[in-house]
Amino acid sequence: MRLKVAVQMDPIERINIRGDSTFALLLEAQRRNHEISYYTPDRLALRGARLFAAVQALHVRDKEGDHFSLGGPASVSLDEFDVVLLRQDPPFDLAYITTTYLLERLHPRTLVVNEPSAVRNAPEKMLVMEFPDLMPPTLITRDLAEIKAFRAEHGDIVMKPLYGKGGEAVFHLGREDLNFGSLYDLFTVTFREQWVVQKFLPAVKNGDKRIILVDGEFAGAVNRIPAPDDLRSNMVRGGTPMKTDLTDRERTICEVIGPPLRERGLLFAGIDVIDGYLTEINVTSPTGIRAVKNLGGPDIAVMIWDRIEAKRQ
Repeated sequence: MRLKVAVQMDPIERINIRGDSTFALLLEAQRRNHEISYYTPDRLALRGARLFAAVQALHVRDKEGDHFSLGGPASVSLDEFDVVLLRQDPPFDLAYITTTYLLERLHPRTLVVNEPSAVRNAPEKMLVMEFPDLMPPTLITRDLAEIKAFRAEHGDIVMKPLYGKGGEAVFHLGREDLNFGSLYDLFTVTFREQWVVQKFLPAVKNGDKRIILVDGEFAGAVNRIPAPDDLRSNMVRGGTPMKTDLTDRERTICEVIGPPLRERGLLFAGIDVIDGYLTEINVTSPTGIRAVKNLGGPDIAVMIWDRIEAKRQ
């Protein structure tokens, strides 16, 4: 099977291919002889009922500093493609949301991965709230009295923006931390939406596990150990990837959330688990494929393309 594939992503010249999951997907698509075209979200254009993009033919190479070649741009209706990979990174803002409104017009002729309306309705820190029994105590608000009551009940807390990404603006506050008032004021003027307040899990020092699900099934995992001087374990923040296995609790988490993800068309998802507690479900542009493979785990890009091809038969 040879598919026509378009990838909507951030500028390809800026990616770090050593850890980029989109790049891993493109390498596997090329290995399978699929025809790949590339565009950035700003090149979309809705003309009446048809969605166009200024696409360029793409060839990729697993070579740092020389990882891609592009053909000349051409405006093409995206319904001519078999598959569109929705892979630009957050922020999950109105620009991102707008692309989901545009891309959902392609269904069912073109398969969009992940399904755009589901992506729009499942921001990472909101979708997870559908599974409160799997989570640490969590509050989403910007109300000072609510936060004070939560802090009085749970002591040490973490505060982070609801639509943040990559560990940006994640703060740990102790029970008597005198920075609380100033941080509350800073969040109030910086973020218009609510933010996440969560009970602090000290075991984060032992790792924040990224578990990848493909079409609702466990595919692989990597444990991310934060640097000694940082709360955040994100690899873009200096977290160290380590080989890992799933605990019984983590397998239960996958079994519970897998079917709802599959039903929504969220074929590629990455969940974050700390000390047996689910903290996020990432569906906008999940990462971790290359880290899992580099540590001797399965090639998840192969699994994803196997599922995509099965859906296009």
